[in-house]
This record gives sequence, C-alpha cells and structure tokens, in this order.
Amino acid sequence: MEEKTFLRYLAFTVPHVTVFSGAIFGILLLVGVKTPLSLGIFALLYGSMLTAIGLVVREHFSKLLPYRVYMFFSILMTILGLLLILRVIRGSL
Repeated sequence: MEEKTFLRYLAFTVPHVTVFSGAIFGILLLVGVKTPLSLGIFALLYGSMLTAIGLVVREHFSKLLPYRVYMFFSILMTILGLLLILRVIRGSL
C-alpha cells in the first residue's frame, strides 16, 4: 500500500518539476546559451528539485525500494548536471 501512495505522490509532484525545468531549458536555448550548458543547467535544476521532493517524504518512504531508486537517479542527475556545467566552463565542449 505504501508503494502505491509513493507512486501517486510522484505522479502529482514530478510533472510540475518537469514542466518548470523544461521551461527554464527552453528559455536558455531561446536566449542563445550553448546547448551543452543549457543541458547541464537543466539536469542540475531538475535533479536538485527531484532530490528536494524526495527529501520531503524521506521519513515516510525511505524503506521502499522505489524510493531508493528514485533518490539514486535524482542525485545522479544532479551530479551529472554539475559535471556537464563544469566541463563546459572549462572549455572541453
């Protein structure tokens, strides 16, 4: 039952974060920011917002496998976004 509750929670919260992060990504592209940098900012913003959502419900769902997988991918996306931004800033891309 808790897994269903967690998945329903995600179904009502993740789309809002996705739309917001996607809008920021689109605006960055429209104003002429390089695509790799825009992707890095998108991944960092999206991952950190998903991580924040996960931390809000940690007390209730931390024992569930779907929660742990969700947090792993959220943190991974945050780290990959940060690495992409750093790579672009250093001039590798």
